[in-house]
Amino acid sequence: MPPFTKLIAAAALVPALLVISPSLSLADGRVLMVVTSHDRIGGTDEATGLWLSEVTHPYYEFVDNSYDVDFVSPKGGQPPIDPRSIEAVDSVNVRFRTDSVAQARFLHTAIPDAVNPADYDIIFFAGGHGTMWDFPDNARLARLAAAIYENAGYVGAVCHGPAALINVILSDDSYLVDGKKVTGFTNEEEQARGLDTIVPFLLQDKLTGRGADFVAGEKWSENIVISGRLVTGQNPASAKGVADSIIAERAASPVRK
Repeated sequence: MPPFTKLIAAAALVPALLVISPSLSLADGRVLMVVTSHDRIGGTDEATGLWLSEVTHPYYEFVDNSYDVDFVSPKGGQPPIDPRSIEAVDSVNVRFRTDSVAQARFLHTAIPDAVNPADYDIIFFAGGHGTMWDFPDNARLARLAAAIYENAGYVGAVCHGPAALINVILSDDSYLVDGKKVTGFTNEEEQARGLDTIVPFLLQDKLTGRGADFVAGEKWSENIVISGRLVTGQNPASAKGVADSIIAERAASPVRK
């Protein structure tokens, strides 16, 4: 049995109670990382899921800066990984895939109903094409994001992760993104990927339609947009930077949970 297969088998034996960290913690803050449960591109046979570096790079930026990170997904349990993102040579991905603590959490994601938003300082929506199908209309995820944000928390999202933001409504009945600068996977990038006619909507257009000021950077290049306590990144190259920016913004803020 290959080492990574053995690690997954061992992690599967970890009790589900370990998925959510204890409420009392000496960490600098707590992050709820949201990943997709959707594993196919539309009605095709092409496998998708989360984009691995959009999980691993932010994960270690948070962990290495003394944050606790928990995972949640629409269906709970083991989330699908886009196979194309596993093939990439990436030392951070290798670290994650051989980290027994990280794997124990990642392979046992909680369902949204099991999460208390008051326990978290940050909610981070990782990307991957799967999010386009199961993030936008998930009312429970939207409520978590709104609750964390309105309790002086931060909302982060990268690449297709901002699909989760299009239906987040605050207590004043406004959309979270309305009037804010945001970014995400651009129309140009979706067209270059050849999926602009297959995804259920174009993320750039949908965010703009919700009143966001969409800031598109150069295709495939790092682009991080900070709008108060909302921090978004355009593509996989932006994943680490979104986490870094949230950490820096939170450290500089005079108001912290």
